Amino acid sequence: MSEPVKLQNRLKAEFAEAPRHQARTRPGKDAARNTRAAETAGTTGAPAVESPAAIRSAIAGLGLLFAALVLATGMAAGFYVAAAGLGLAGIAGAAFLLRRPPATAQEKDHDRSWEHSETSQILSAIHDVLGDIVVMRTLDGRILNANPILGELTGVADVEGRTCEALGLAFRSQAMAHRYDVDVNTPAGKRIYSWHDVTVRDPASGELVVHSIARDVTEERRAEGERERARQRAEEASAAKSRLLATVSHEIRTPLSGILGMSHLIGQTRLSAEQKNYLAGIRQSGHALVQLVDDLLDFSTIEAGRFQLRPSEEPVRPMLESVVEMLSPRAHEKGIEIGSFVSPDVPGLLIYDAPRLRQVLYNVVGNAVKFTHAGGVSLETTLDRGAVVVRVTDTGPGMSVEEQARIFEEFEQTGSAAQRSGGTGLGLAISARILREAGGALTLESTPGKGSTFTIRMPVDMRTAKAARGSRKGILAGSLVFVLAPAGPASTALVRTIDALGGACHLATSTDEAFDLAQRLAGRRAMLTDIIVDNRLAGAFRRDLADLGFFRDAGARRIYLVNPEERGGRAIGNGEGFDSWLIRPLRERSLVEVLRGRMKGIEVRDAINDNRPILKDLPQQAAAPAAEPVTGARILLAEDDPVNAMLVRSVLERAGHVVRHVPDYPGLVAALAGATEAGPFAADLIVTDFGMPGGDGREMIARIVQRDYGNAPMPVVVLTADSRAGLREELLAVGADAVLAKPADPARLIGEIARLVRRASA
Repeated sequence: MSEPVKLQNRLKAEFAEAPRHQARTRPGKDAARNTRAAETAGTTGAPAVESPAAIRSAIAGLGLLFAALVLATGMAAGFYVAAAGLGLAGIAGAAFLLRRPPATAQEKDHDRSWEHSETSQILSAIHDVLGDIVVMRTLDGRILNANPILGELTGVADVEGRTCEALGLAFRSQAMAHRYDVDVNTPAGKRIYSWHDVTVRDPASGELVVHSIARDVTEERRAEGERERARQRAEEASAAKSRLLATVSHEIRTPLSGILGMSHLIGQTRLSAEQKNYLAGIRQSGHALVQLVDDLLDFSTIEAGRFQLRPSEEPVRPMLESVVEMLSPRAHEKGIEIGSFVSPDVPGLLIYDAPRLRQVLYNVVGNAVKFTHAGGVSLETTLDRGAVVVRVTDTGPGMSVEEQARIFEEFEQTGSAAQRSGGTGLGLAISARILREAGGALTLESTPGKGSTFTIRMPVDMRTAKAARGSRKGILAGSLVFVLAPAGPASTALVRTIDALGGACHLATSTDEAFDLAQRLAGRRAMLTDIIVDNRLAGAFRRDLADLGFFRDAGARRIYLVNPEERGGRAIGNGEGFDSWLIRPLRERSLVEVLRGRMKGIEVRDAINDNRPILKDLPQQAAAPAAEPVTGARILLAEDDPVNAMLVRSVLERAGHVVRHVPDYPGLVAALAGATEAGPFAADLIVTDFGMPGGDGREMIARIVQRDYGNAPMPVVVLTADSRAGLREELLAVGADAVLAKPADPARLIGEIARLVRRASA
């Protein structure tokens, strides 16, 4: 027989006896009432009316039978209580309506006592069926009475007068007052009960007593324990994954530092054009690998919930231009253009996490370049309600609705099989999550066959922006520029930039259009200040337009616009008919200086490093005073990897410093104490790797700063491939003066050393 059927039969049997039992225990007045009712019924012909007690008992039996049926069907535990409450409410209401007030106070008290006894019996029957423990105790813990369940569980027949602790019950406090988890050792094993205490006054004795109800929650607690253990295992697995990625990234970055560093040194030697192309490929692949490592680490930290933003005051426009420059060789190899326009409303300095925004831009713009095969990619940067908004628009194939729905998911890629094989599918997913963590967003609008527009929204702090806002407006006032260039993102960005900075710009995309535009401008007697000619139309300009009176007599500067890859290292001379050069994609600062007549052009541009203009005829008061280079510093270099040691040593010695190398922490300690075979070395500065054999990096740095090795006070620069969150702050806290990530940028390393040497000598 099933448990629900057993439960129903048990309740039916118990409540079938209730009317007879209550009739035996009811006082004689009810019997008299029943006799009078029977007599009345006999004389009037009406059916006999049961006594109120009998009616209440019947209603109680029906109510509890209904509750038992609900319980037996296997409802949730929370509904058990609700069903029992509804049944009891019905019982109490029916009893109240049918009860006739007793004639005397004594009868009234007796009737209440009976009702209390009846309700107690009903509740006791319910708890017995459910297997609950019901106990009443004194305030000092002695049991006054309990239902049979407690005795059955503990194996003690007579529990009255004992304490729960004496019966072997172990109480464990819970978060809420008067609630406990109780361990009960039963013959079948340990069970866990959820125990609730309520202190009330006993109506019979008038003393305070503690009523307790406990329900078996062993299975629930076991399930909770399993969930907690599963959570702990997941956290441990996540931590292990983070440690693995940190270790792997460290091991990857160490040889990668040598690859990129050596390519930098090779680039400073005399190379043929073919060798330069090979070297550019090495650099591009190396930086792509660095980006992949950063993406994997970001993915890990976001998944682990430990992602942190590190905002600082940084310029926006140079960062945007550097990303465009890094990706321009890839675009030009495919025969497409890339251009960037920054609204004058964007201040020069903002507080934001520049490395994160650069990473997002690199992923989004790189993705646009990858899938665009004709036309180009354009960037438009504006400021909107406390956020920098960058719209990246391409003329690629576009995406379907299905592709748009999954493009921001991990390891998802669109396009052909060849295009999908060119990446991991993590870039856009990580970019979107980085922006969400920053309070921004990455959104997409796309139409198949018409290209796509990704919108990057990064919140920024505007506290320092008020003074700088609007300073770029009007900087080119008075400039009238004629541009001859093919239609595309580069020429569009050029025209928009000149117009936004207060100048006037007229664009012609062909020689015929240029001829018509020149005639209109000549009719208005416009006086050109600058003529910019794209190298792709330079031959047509010299052949068809250069001798026109409007251009020949204008006296305007002639500026040659060229891709950096097409320049070929040729010097610029008047023999070619141009006064200055500009390299596409443009930097705004270079454009302004050339149009002001203060700069000849860019002689060399490295697509990875920042270009530096060569100025001519620059007024002395306008030139920013350059800091004197620092040379001759004595540097103690601690690096265990021989390739990286050779790289850093070469960079420092080329900068004019004296370097002594040690391979590990014990060697560093010996050098500081002057106990090496090479003799004492009075170092001015220490450059050390963080993860070397022979000691703990944090401890070594702290002891060097505290001069525990007899060394003089000196700055400490730490190089590390460990990109764990918070490591830089930890190293600075123990006394490091600068922390640079591997692969270290040579220019930044030299700059940091110069800054620290100047500070030490000040």
